[in-house]
Amino acid sequence: MSKVLAVVYSYTGTSRRLAQLLVAQQQWTLAEVREARPRSGVAGTSRCLLDSFFRRSPEIRYDGPNLNEFDAVVLISPIWAYRLAGPMRSFVAAQRASLRDVAVISVMGESGAPNAVAEVTRLIGHPPLMNAAFKSREVEDGGCAGRLQAFGKAVQEARDSSLVVRPSTWSPQAA
Repeated sequence: MSKVLAVVYSYTGTSRRLAQLLVAQQQWTLAEVREARPRSGVAGTSRCLLDSFFRRSPEIRYDGPNLNEFDAVVLISPIWAYRLAGPMRSFVAAQRASLRDVAVISVMGESGAPNAVAEVTRLIGHPPLMNAAFKSREVEDGGCAGRLQAFGKAVQEARDSSLVVRPSTWSPQAA
């Protein structure tokens, strides 16, 4: 059985609720990325939008376990203005060498998840094992539970298999 760490950044608490459900379902370890300068009110929301628009990487704090102690890491983050949330961008950039097998979960109002996955891919230099997107309302009403459990099982099975095939392997350009 693989050892998996879920790392979450959450501004409103929605991504945190999803992460807590996932780790409860899968019996994984949870760690959290926090901002060095917390956001609040209109100014905080404005900073979220500016961080996304300019792809800024705000200063963060991560006091979780060493990523190298885990076989895989699941990144759980909100989408801000169709992009990866700035604090998760900071985490991925700082930890890229330790993010070998990674999966990505995006929590969003309506869309933007493919952009976040593309950004994580660019930052770590390879595509994630898998990714999923959940709408905020699914998290709020609990409708995400079954799909989230299936995602967690798929991550576990991908890590437990002897051969992990990344999407880039399927590409004719990879030949």
